[in-house]
Amino acid sequence: MKHAAPFEVKGWCPGALKPMQSGDGLIVRVRPRCGRLSPDELIALAEAAQRFGNGHIDLTRRANLQIRGVSEETLPRLHAVIGRLGLLDSTSQGEAVRNLMISPLAGIDPTEVLDIRDIARKLARMLASEPTLWALPSKFGFIVDGGGRLTLANERADVRLAAVGNGAKIAVAIGLDAQAGTDWLGSVVPAIAASVAVETAHAFLELKPTGAGQRMRDLSADGLASIRLAMASRIDPLALDPRKTVGSLARRVGLLELGSSRFAVGIGAPFGRVETDQLAKLAGEMAACRVKEVRLSPWRILYAEVGSALAGNALLDAARSVGFITDPGDPLLRIEACPGAPACRSTRLDIRGDARRLAALLPRFGFEGTIHVSGCAKGCAKSAAADLVLVGLEDRYGIVRNGAAGDCPTSSASFAELAADPDTIFASAERRSR
Repeated sequence: MKHAAPFEVKGWCPGALKPMQSGDGLIVRVRPRCGRLSPDELIALAEAAQRFGNGHIDLTRRANLQIRGVSEETLPRLHAVIGRLGLLDSTSQGEAVRNLMISPLAGIDPTEVLDIRDIARKLARMLASEPTLWALPSKFGFIVDGGGRLTLANERADVRLAAVGNGAKIAVAIGLDAQAGTDWLGSVVPAIAASVAVETAHAFLELKPTGAGQRMRDLSADGLASIRLAMASRIDPLALDPRKTVGSLARRVGLLELGSSRFAVGIGAPFGRVETDQLAKLAGEMAACRVKEVRLSPWRILYAEVGSALAGNALLDAARSVGFITDPGDPLLRIEACPGAPACRSTRLDIRGDARRLAALLPRFGFEGTIHVSGCAKGCAKSAAADLVLVGLEDRYGIVRNGAAGDCPTSSASFAELAADPDTIFASAERRSR
């Protein structure tokens, strides 16, 4: 069975200075500095989204924020607001290459190996200020991970920095995103980690990769070996496997007890969509709870440190009252869904409406796997595999099990047909995911 729904692969991500046209107007992506915003900045962005867009805001898989429905006429006024907040880059090229994610609990989690915020700030400045790096592919990305309970170990990036070690013997491992997983080159002292990451990107550019989609993972074994050779004099042997420094929280959403009398909250947005009034009310409650920073994450979850469990639960109650996800068992957390029609021109299906209806069925059938509902085979909401994928085929859904939206469906059905007999699809998908 072939994909029938047409879609356009742009090959780049929108920015503030280079917005992308969609079915509901321009998409303007705001890249917070190292994934952090204050509650007051969130309120200002929410108000701007209401005044200059259509009031819809998306939290992205790259820990950014997108304002939708902007017009050519309102874009300059939106730029003025973003600029006043210090979030507007001097060039679109520098903005596009400033593509990095950091541990959302950096500096908060007492079990982290290293507070990597200084490394991330230095790397962000270098990426935006060195024109030679602007030749990197538009989706070329970096991860800076300090370890601890809530890490980015399962997220992909072309160049990965991961803190390793303990006590006085702390280093930063340097890894490349290869087809088989992370190819660890070695480690460096924290003081030069940002510079070495930039040198690694230069080594990639020396290979003169061609094509807008060319990424580190697309290099041949010879290409990876060339980068390894170029960096050999700068990198020490890896003394500790970075995977051994990865901790985990039992959950990402709700009240997070971090130890040493420190607490944080994780607040999810269904499918990453936030409305302006929701965000403004949440940010106002955060300010009242004396939250200083709000951290974005690739899981479309907002994190904030709170002074006590009591304050955290009060903030979670307020978030729940305006439609955010605060229950770690909420089935919506296991479903990824793109905006769908009419916001996207690549589908005629009500993707998020169908995803919500699907979530309501999950508890009854005991399905515990991951689900991706995509309007087309491009799979914007989730590039990785899911246990069950529904992908738009005109007015029907193609069904893919243990795969991605771009894979060939094994069968298709309308949503009404799926809802009428969900046991068949859930039971089959569950057996395959085990």
